[in-house]
Amino acid sequence: MENKKTEINPDRIKKARIVVGIPSYNEADTIAKVVRKVDEGLAKNYPNYSAVIINSDNNSPDETGRVFLNTKTRTPKIYISTPPGVTGKGNNLRNFLQAACSLKAESCLLVDSDLKNIKGGWIKCLAGSIFKGYDYTVPVYYRDKNDGSITNHICFPLIYGLLGYNIRQPISGEVAFSRKVAQHLLKQEWTEEIKRFGIDIFMSFNAVKGGFKLCRVNLGAKIHNASAPKLDDMFLEVVGTFFKLLSENENLWHREVSFHGLPLVYRSEDRKKYPEIEINPREFERKALAEFPLYYPKIKKHISSEIRQLLERMFFQEKSLDIDSSFWSQLVYEMFYIYCNNSNRTETIKLLRALYFGRIAMFNKKVAGLNRREVEHVIQRQAQKFYRRRRYLLSLLKK
Repeated sequence: MENKKTEINPDRIKKARIVVGIPSYNEADTIAKVVRKVDEGLAKNYPNYSAVIINSDNNSPDETGRVFLNTKTRTPKIYISTPPGVTGKGNNLRNFLQAACSLKAESCLLVDSDLKNIKGGWIKCLAGSIFKGYDYTVPVYYRDKNDGSITNHICFPLIYGLLGYNIRQPISGEVAFSRKVAQHLLKQEWTEEIKRFGIDIFMSFNAVKGGFKLCRVNLGAKIHNASAPKLDDMFLEVVGTFFKLLSENENLWHREVSFHGLPLVYRSEDRKKYPEIEINPREFERKALAEFPLYYPKIKKHISSEIRQLLERMFFQEKSLDIDSSFWSQLVYEMFYIYCNNSNRTETIKLLRALYFGRIAMFNKKVAGLNRREVEHVIQRQAQKFYRRRRYLLSLLKK
């Protein structure tokens, strides 16, 4: 018999206006603080609203679930876990979406389980935006330049450039959404990548595709455990999901698109500074130079001659990766075009990952010494280049 998910509902909660989900895997050291801050935010801002905090877990061997249930709160709690051996953030969130719909929630929130600076005010910002009539809420964060590199160099510029939506954090851990969105997401196809790290871009993309009412909230600084150790698999799952969704929904971008700026409906008072994340650009450059030759021969014949010459000069002759934002936008669109038109999809994304490591190295060198506002300006200008360069992709598709 197939193992089923575990659910522990001590207070036998059957309905709640607000549900807050905390997905986790081995976060026993951090989840208690997050739960207390969520509880504090609910008690202060929504004392008369029925609410529940849900830990959506992967059967964590470090007993994350025990810590969660033993944390004292005024708000009732529910623990849900995937069966033993079933991991993946997407699997956790699917359980949460099902629970939110079953509880007939009006406002559904998600916060990461490894947050180090979550404030009770975040709950007001996230839940309040849904009660204002919005369907899907994304955050604006203050983050170190080396935090969120897949966001900065792939997801944000692509969603900006192809779909015309200024969603600065499309794969964030902190979002809010209505029950209509939760129901819509559950009706979509769930691939293995979506059941893992592809879940966040899947949610943002479907919020756009579904025509839901979107907004932003400013949560201030975000301080959490760095994701750098997970970058390799994360990149494949996030980009694989995003490319698949884009390729299956050409009608959303294979035309001129209007630009959509999202209204900012709440601002947190959190002004705490975030710690700097140090990376070694040379290490990323070495990683790019090592991985590129593994996948380039399989994709080479599909790459346009001009780009092929530039890449071979950089990676094989000079071994110096001059991947600026303009060339980067061209490379991403070229790889997406190849992804759409040949069967070597996994190898194409792995080749793009090698190029992405090269882009991180050059970006880090370029913004060394710049302050947060100046770095953000560089990231925004890169997204604008993706928007202008979208015609390059459309021209490839006409061939």
